[in-house]
Amino acid sequence: MICAVYKSQKKLDAYLFVEPDQEFKRVPQTLLDMLGRLEYVMEVDLDQRDKLAQADLQQVKTALSEQGYYLQLPPKAYVTGSA
Repeated sequence: MICAVYKSQKKLDAYLFVEPDQEFKRVPQTLLDMLGRLEYVMEVDLDQRDKLAQADLQQVKTALSEQGYYLQLPPKAYVTGSA
């Protein structure tokens, strides 16, 4: 399964994985508006990977199959020192 990865220029560290042949056709317009301008990063063959750096590989594959896109957001900041 091949996917294209785009980086949001509006939302820091947000990446959108889409089917290359469908691009943004299945992505809701509200999500595209929220992400702003998207910059192409790379194409990834998910079947050739054992894991992804920031996302669960199976969740990405499932989301691409079912909805045509996967949105990767930055991990929530871990706050230390609060009592």
